[in-house]
Amino acid sequence: MTLTQLRGFLAIVESGHNITLAAQRLHATQSGLSKQLAQLETALGCPLFERRARALEGLTDAGRQVLAHARRLLAEADNIQALTDNLRGERHGALRIATTHTQARHALAPGLQALERDWPGVAVHVVPGDDADGVQALVDGHADLALLSGTGAPPADCIAVPLYRWRRRVVVPAGHALAGLDRPLRLDDLAGHRLVSYASSQSPGSSLQRAFARRGLHADVAVTARDGDLIQAYTRAGLGVGIVAEMALDLREDLVAPAIDEALLPPCTAWLLMPPTRLLRDFGFALLAALAPQHAPVDLRRLLADGQPLPTPAPDWSTWRAAVHAHTLPLVTTR
Repeated sequence: MTLTQLRGFLAIVESGHNITLAAQRLHATQSGLSKQLAQLETALGCPLFERRARALEGLTDAGRQVLAHARRLLAEADNIQALTDNLRGERHGALRIATTHTQARHALAPGLQALERDWPGVAVHVVPGDDADGVQALVDGHADLALLSGTGAPPADCIAVPLYRWRRRVVVPAGHALAGLDRPLRLDDLAGHRLVSYASSQSPGSSLQRAFARRGLHADVAVTARDGDLIQAYTRAGLGVGIVAEMALDLREDLVAPAIDEALLPPCTAWLLMPPTRLLRDFGFALLAALAPQHAPVDLRRLLADGQPLPTPAPDWSTWRAAVHAHTLPLVTTR
């Protein structure tokens, strides 16, 4: 049994038991991967997949149990490699970051600029998706870090670094009835209006839907998008009242953001998440420090090593943005 065989087995599972797709993912041949699987099953003395003719139908009971151990073993092998790379001062590598479109555009960019400046040999791969996709990418080992947000606590099975707090804003075309109120908007002001918001807002478990339900109101989410720019474009087009993250706010003469009641919708926190069982490369820590300048590096290392809570709370979006840009700006020297 070899690590290569186990990686091939894992790739087949994650490719839906399709050896052709798994071989493409591993940049291997189908025949070579089939041979590796046969050698692994021979070494273990039991079949890992149920078969019908030549097709793999699913995992056997033994296959399911082997899969759990294989994931842990391969993760530890990767940790050993990461450890020795750090000890050798290796300056090259790859960093995979799962995040949403909003966070990728408005929060991640300054950190990546600092990483490019200080670690030019590192390739960065951004894995797009919603918050649930990002958590799953961490669990499956397809991402090293995830930049996600929510109104509640972060996932319990992740190391979570709070970056900043942010709020949602209501946007309407200039001249809209909601723009002319002489008081902050309340939730019941939005009831009866068609809403334009993020795709996750249609889920009954979303914070927006729960906020309306607690007041006995109905949230009519008529149009959704993953992109804050699209939400505002659809709002300009008259498709509904937009609800967008404050980071994505792009007001022009034809769009306004009325004042809102503080209790309109619960605030969100942006988190940088990582698996507790995975050793972070030095350049991964450099990105973490760049995106969390409010936390001292020694406190971040204590969190990663021992789980010690961070002493500094997350700032609001505007404060964080100013701090992270100041932290990541290159030094300018004068003569």
